[in-house]
Amino acid sequence: MKLCIQEMTASANLVIETVSVHDALAEIDNVEVAFVDVRDVLERIETGEIPGAVSVPRGFLEFCADPATAMHKPVFASGKQLILFCASGGRSTLAAKTLVDMGVPNVAHMAGGFGAWREAGGPIRPAH
Repeated sequence: MKLCIQEMTASANLVIETVSVHDALAEIDNVEVAFVDVRDVLERIETGEIPGAVSVPRGFLEFCADPATAMHKPVFASGKQLILFCASGGRSTLAAKTLVDMGVPNVAHMAGGFGAWREAGGPIRPAH
């Protein structure tokens, strides 16, 4: 193996912004911030979701971020601060790096992911 996941996330962390769960909690009602959930659908169904978060499973990220595709989600062209999260932070780190590489502005990832959000008492609703 030429590159392991630990090396990939370490490299990504050099070029992406990371926000703490406490800083992310302070932004939950900020209309200039969008939370982007990169977990898969089953995870969201099993554990719930952050109210108002946009669901973009990591496997579809590039297609949803690219305005030239039919799968494009407007949140990626909104100019809002995007805070990505997954279950614990690994996938959102790599997803944030991908978006940075694609030229999407204002991208960050939430350290600790949804697990840290839940532990910090952040609002959660059933997935739908």
